[in-house]
Parts: sequence; C-alpha cells; structure tokens
Amino acid sequence: MFHRILLAIDTEDDDEAKHTLAEGVRLLAEGGELHLASVFSPGGAGFFPHVSDDTPQDREKVVRDKLNLLARKYLPMNQAAHLHVMCGTPSEKLVALAAQAEVDLLLLVSRGPGGLWPLRRATVEYVTVNAPCAVLVMPVVAVAENAGAIAPSGNEEAEENR
Repeated sequence: MFHRILLAIDTEDDDEAKHTLAEGVRLLAEGGELHLASVFSPGGAGFFPHVSDDTPQDREKVVRDKLNLLARKYLPMNQAAHLHVMCGTPSEKLVALAAQAEVDLLLLVSRGPGGLWPLRRATVEYVTVNAPCAVLVMPVVAVAENAGAIAPSGNEEAEENR
C-alpha cells in the first residue's frame, strides 16, 4: 500500500480515467493522499499549432473541470483528491509534481508504440527513468466486444494464441 499516489489522468479518455482511478484507490493505504494530474499543451491544434483562440487560462479551466468531473464520477464518495492541472511537457511536469508532492507512487497509462499519440511512449520512458518514486505503468484498457468486459489492449491476441 502507498501513502501518497499521483495518478496521471487523460481527461479525454473516460474509460482510461475510470480504470486509473480504480487502480489508484486500490493501491492507496487507508488515510493516504491521492493526487490527480492532467497536463495540457499550451499550443492550439491544426496547421498553425502556435495560434489558438483559447487562452491558457481557458484551456486550464476546461481541463480542470473535466478532471473534477472524472474524480466525482469515479472516486468513492469518501475519497478526497488533490487536483493538479499543468501546462507544458507532460513528462517534465509529472516528474516535478511527483517530487513536489513527495509521492510514493506515480501511476500512468502507456498507449505503447501503436497509440494515437506517439509522444506518449517518450513520456512514459522519461517518467520511469527520472521519477523520484516508484512508477507503475498500466496498459491501455480496451472494452472487449463480447459481454462488455474490460481487457488490457493488445493482450487479446496473446490470450487467443494460448
């Protein structure tokens, strides 16, 4: 059991957030602190990534609201959490926050090399090498088509080959 856990949450992926929050609560010692973090990019999207209609404050508010909603939706009612919304490079921000909050465990999800966001793999690698605490890297969760069961993505084929 861990006394202080930092969960890296992707506010755009509800299923992933649900799974990450459940695992964080499971690993948290009674009376422990749970920290939820989401990092957003300061740039916009599209052809001119440096041009955006949203100010960083607007983006931060949107991400904070989504993170708060996920916490209320998936955390047990008696479980408090510290919310951290940061702008910048996810890997650097997560490592810095882990040190600042003096966490025992940093938990994040890896999408692996086939993910939609290829930088995610670099983030996982940077965090695992530089974090001042233990790091748990969970596989991405995919909803299985049969019976709605949840299974780690990429393991379905391995299970079939056994």
